[in-house]
Amino acid sequence: MTRNDRGAIPPDLWGRRSRDPFWVAVNAFFNGVQRVRSLRTPVIPYVRPVDRDLTVVVREVRREAADVVSLRLGAPDGGVLPAWQPGCHLDLLLPSGRRRQYSLCGDPADRRSYRIAVRRLPGGGGGSVEVHDELSEGRTVTVQGPRNAFPFLASESYLFLAGGIGITPILPMVQAAERAGADWRLVYTGRSRETLPFLDELAELPASRVVVRTDDEHGLPDGTELLRDAGAGTAVYCCGPAPMIDVVRAAFSPGTSRSPATSRFPGTSRSARTLHYERFAPAPIVDGRPFTVELARTGTVVDVPAGESALEAIRRAAPSVAYSCRQGFCGTCRVGVLDGTVDQRAASDQGDDSMLVCVSRTRGGRLTLDL
Repeated sequence: MTRNDRGAIPPDLWGRRSRDPFWVAVNAFFNGVQRVRSLRTPVIPYVRPVDRDLTVVVREVRREAADVVSLRLGAPDGGVLPAWQPGCHLDLLLPSGRRRQYSLCGDPADRRSYRIAVRRLPGGGGGSVEVHDELSEGRTVTVQGPRNAFPFLASESYLFLAGGIGITPILPMVQAAERAGADWRLVYTGRSRETLPFLDELAELPASRVVVRTDDEHGLPDGTELLRDAGAGTAVYCCGPAPMIDVVRAAFSPGTSRSPATSRFPGTSRSARTLHYERFAPAPIVDGRPFTVELARTGTVVDVPAGESALEAIRRAAPSVAYSCRQGFCGTCRVGVLDGTVDQRAASDQGDDSMLVCVSRTRGGRLTLDL
C-alpha cells in the first residue's frame, strides 16, 4: 500500500475519505422513508386521451316515409366501424354545431355502415331540418358512439311497441329476436301508413307476428290494447311519443317490474313482466321547485324555474355545456357540485360531489357547480 505526500495511509484504494457513520445512518433513514412513501403512493401511468369523435361519410340518403329519410354512414376509407348492439344510438354532430342523438336501425352484423332515420320536424330545435336539408350523399360529418342507453336483454318472449319514428331502435331488436327463435310480437302505430318508415322490411318478417295499427284506420289505441299480448314472463320494449309511453306505463300491471331503459331488474322472477322504454325527449319534470345555480368558473348566476331542467337554464348562459341524452343515463352532462344539496333524480346519479344537470336538481335554494 502506498503513502500520500503527507505520509498517511489513504482512506481507501481510491483516495476517498472514510464515510462518517453518523451521516451513513441519516442517509439510510431518509432512503427508507422514501421507499415506504413510494409503496403507499401508486405510480399513476400516463393515460392517452380517448378521441371519441369518428368521421364518417354519408353514403346514401333514402326516403323511407313522408318526412322521413334514412342515412347510411360509412368510414371515409371504407373500413370497419365500431361494433354495436340493438338499442344503440349515435351522437351526430351537425355542421351548425348542433348535437343530436339518433338510434341505429340497420344490421349490427354490417360493420362497414351505420344507418339512422330522421323525421323532419319543422317546429323542433332545427336538427332534423338540418339533416334533411344539409346532409346529402358525400357529405362528411362527425359522430360519437355508438353507445347503448336502451339495452336489449335476453328473454324467451317479447312484445315490441313502436310509435312512428320510434321503430328505429325497435327494428334491430325485432330482427334479433327473430334470428334467436324467441317468441315475439310487434305492434307498430302511427298516424297513417304513409308516415311509417320501414314497412317494407317488416313485410319480410312473419306476418302473424306484426300488427300495423294506424290512427286513421283504427283510432287511438289505449294502453290495455297495446299490452294485450304481454303475458307472464314477457319483456315489453316500447319507444314512441310521450303520450304512447304514458298510456303504456299507466296500463302496465301493478306489481310487475317497471323500469327506465337502463335497469337490469335484479331479483325479478322469471314469470314477471318487465317494461323497458325509451323517450324521444326528456320526461316532464314532476314536483320541481325553482332554485339558483352559480357557475363557479365565471360567477354567473342562473335561475332555474320549477318546470325546467338545470341543463336548459344553464345552456342559456353557457351554450357550450356538454350534454347528450337529456334523460339521465349517458352521463355526458355530469358536473362537479362545489356547494349545495343535490336532489338526485336518475339511477346513475350517485354521490354528493357531482350531478347530472339534465334531470337532477335541488329541493330549493342554491347550487354551486364547477362550470
